[in-house]
Amino acid sequence: MSTATTPVPVRRPRVISLANQKGGVGKTTTTINLGTALAACGMRVLIIDSDPQGNASTGLGIPQSQRGIGIYDLLFGDVAVEEVAVETGVPGLSVVTAAVDLSGAEVELVNVERREYRLKDALARSRAPYDYILIDCPPALGLLTLNALAASDAVMVPLQCEFYALEGLSHLVRTIDRVKRAFNPALDIHGVVLTMFDRRNNLSDMVAADVRGFFGEKVYETVIPRNVRVSEAPSHGKPVLLYDHKSAGAQAYIHLAGEVLKRERKRQLAYG
Repeated sequence: MSTATTPVPVRRPRVISLANQKGGVGKTTTTINLGTALAACGMRVLIIDSDPQGNASTGLGIPQSQRGIGIYDLLFGDVAVEEVAVETGVPGLSVVTAAVDLSGAEVELVNVERREYRLKDALARSRAPYDYILIDCPPALGLLTLNALAASDAVMVPLQCEFYALEGLSHLVRTIDRVKRAFNPALDIHGVVLTMFDRRNNLSDMVAADVRGFFGEKVYETVIPRNVRVSEAPSHGKPVLLYDHKSAGAQAYIHLAGEVLKRERKRQLAYG
């Protein structure tokens, strides 16, 4: 009798890019801490650091000496995600790191075949059983961000509660629409998360009201407050949920993860 067994298919992970063409909006912080919170909920999570600055890698405590291979190799080599993913100090959370070699990737990608789909092709080669892949995008619409959006099922938009927020957001929405038409028809906006919210400042309330009026239910109920613990955590190479899990910032990211999972369950019920 044959002992061969039929391979169990690996469920494709949900890929979510965190993107905003404006810098300093809490994009990397949200990527790190949302990933940590999802892992704490029992999800298997991979963070892909697609920003040449490598802040997500630093914030997860990965030293430069452990960034020998990473996203650059995914984009330009034939390696699999499993070969470049590095385990973090958070159980269930891994990261594909960014190093200095990524700074030249924008120029190098220009003449590469399927230049917009290099990351998508790399993820398609993976058999790693992740539930979620979160991609931390650079604060610009170059080929690195385009690769992330082309590979993603959805986009999460961190938005700082400041005066120019809506102006930048409308520009980003037009960009996402163009990417959807040209490269990824399935791309959707998962949600908008309001960051650096200061309840002592009327402007934060005004911006939040404007964004909710414009995007409605796309805006998460959870807002991420200005919190010194959130700001301190990266310098210790830890997500704020490990640095100070009782802080207001850590609790906010736990609630955000709950909202994300709730939306994911609704999507699964709707589409199967």
